[in-house]
Amino acid sequence: MNLVRAELLKIRTTSTWWWLAIGAFLSIVLAFAFNAWIASEVLNGKGETYGVTGESAGVAAQAANIYTSGQYLGLMFVMLIGILMVTNEFFHQTATTTFLATPRRSTVIVGKLVAACVLGFTFWLATTVIDLIAGGVFLGLNDQGPQLGEWTVQRALLFNLLAYAIWTVLGVGIGTLITNQLGAVITAAVLYLVGTQVVQLLFLLLSRLLDNEVVMKWQVIWPAVASQVMISSSPTEFTPAWWVGALVLVGYAVLSGAIGIMLTRRRDIA
Repeated sequence: MNLVRAELLKIRTTSTWWWLAIGAFLSIVLAFAFNAWIASEVLNGKGETYGVTGESAGVAAQAANIYTSGQYLGLMFVMLIGILMVTNEFFHQTATTTFLATPRRSTVIVGKLVAACVLGFTFWLATTVIDLIAGGVFLGLNDQGPQLGEWTVQRALLFNLLAYAIWTVLGVGIGTLITNQLGAVITAAVLYLVGTQVVQLLFLLLSRLLDNEVVMKWQVIWPAVASQVMISSSPTEFTPAWWVGALVLVGYAVLSGAIGIMLTRRRDIA
């Protein structure tokens, strides 16, 4: 617990997390405005115009979408925090001091992973409170209840929490793999933002080439897609069930943590 507190102190005493928090807040504002507009159109019977039909057009599904606004960019920001938790040690040359104070490197990484989950929870809580307040007002103005008693909404909120925790852990894993701070941040951001679009395009082209739309469901192997699938209200012809996305993300978290511990134990620290 001393290691966890130390990691949280390192984050709190730097300005980086403030900038990331501001970025996460701005992403919520933009995503909420878009999701609220879509929900307004769907609830007014125009769902088919935007390809929203079936269970996804229900009030609970739209509420779940609104209450998880900002997830896409929010997950990237917590991933970057996880990366900085590791790369800051090498950038500021404090890694040697850290490992001298705690010679068991596995313990240090576990402490970082636990602290990462705490930070992920903090970001999730802050963003969710904002979404719940704004979403409750929006649904009330549209003569709808908050829908918080619906399992669809509850599941979306709970798995959104899981996504935030896992992506912070993934950030720690990336930081142990690429210790250069600038290189790790740029690589991760590009893979998240651009890589996701490329993966979706490749699976779309592959499905057209094979004349089989089921191929599109395999894009869930990409973690950013898995996060979106995990909080979705119902599967579509292009996405699998929510639990598939959850399993994929958990698998990435376990693999990332294991690789992080292994690399740190074997790396020479100057």
